[in-house]
Amino acid sequence: METGNQTHITEFILLGLSEEMEMQPFLFGLFLSMYLITFLGNFLIIMAIITDFHLHTPMYFFLSNLSFVDICFSSTTVPKMLLNIKTQRKSITYEGCLSQMYFFMFFGQLENFLLTVMAYDRFVAICHPLHYTVIMSPRLCGLLLVASWTVSALDSLLHDLMILRLSFCTELEIPHFFCELNQVVHLACSDTFSNDLVIDLAIGIFGVILPTGIFFSYSKIILSILKISSTKGKLKACSTCGSHLSVVLLFYGTFVGVYFSSATTQNSMGSAVASVMYTVITPMLNPFIYSLRNKDIKQALKKLIS
Repeated sequence: METGNQTHITEFILLGLSEEMEMQPFLFGLFLSMYLITFLGNFLIIMAIITDFHLHTPMYFFLSNLSFVDICFSSTTVPKMLLNIKTQRKSITYEGCLSQMYFFMFFGQLENFLLTVMAYDRFVAICHPLHYTVIMSPRLCGLLLVASWTVSALDSLLHDLMILRLSFCTELEIPHFFCELNQVVHLACSDTFSNDLVIDLAIGIFGVILPTGIFFSYSKIILSILKISSTKGKLKACSTCGSHLSVVLLFYGTFVGVYFSSATTQNSMGSAVASVMYTVITPMLNPFIYSLRNKDIKQALKKLIS
């Protein structure tokens, strides 16, 4: 097979969600609305936590970081898609594609870490309430956050560097609305065994260890809640975990669903449509989940708005 040098590649073609012209205005309006809601909702959560002294606790410290990551996560894909729809140009430069892949993986992995850290925070709060302030000290919270950012950055950098070694031919169409790692790897003419191995290892490590940590934390939390004698105490303990558990189920449920469906079907465009769930809809819903089910956040938002 004839291979081309990857240094000659100038751009990829993003096919998007639909090639029908009459659908473009609808898609533009829909995704612009969802992006603005995502940005505004998460921004209000951040500002409410910053301005309310009562929310300066580890749980809300990590929640504010999660909201920031949700804004960045959506911003890596949606603005470029909106630009392509508006200008009717489906191209993205080679450098732009690499940058988009890096930041998409970085913020996606960072959200994964933050959800795990927040599960540990809830585990300490419910299972070891008397030692909570000692265990979840500002120093530990800072170290957990720095570790999450560092590992996410290094993991994303490794995948991007692995892409640089690939050669591409003339088939440069990506059946997606952003540069998704697997889609780009499968366009390569050169051997992709090393890339596939690194991807599988990353999924095996971070896709198993981190969810296992969340599962372990919540198994301990459930056992502790069952030991509480009063119904009021049980409800109070459940309320502190309900929002986070809903976000965890939404994030992992959509993510696993997309990748299992893409592994069992050849319809790449269908996978692109399903990817909207965890790239756009999940970051949009997160602030609603936390604000509607959390009394402290609702009070802080009322103070901020008034």
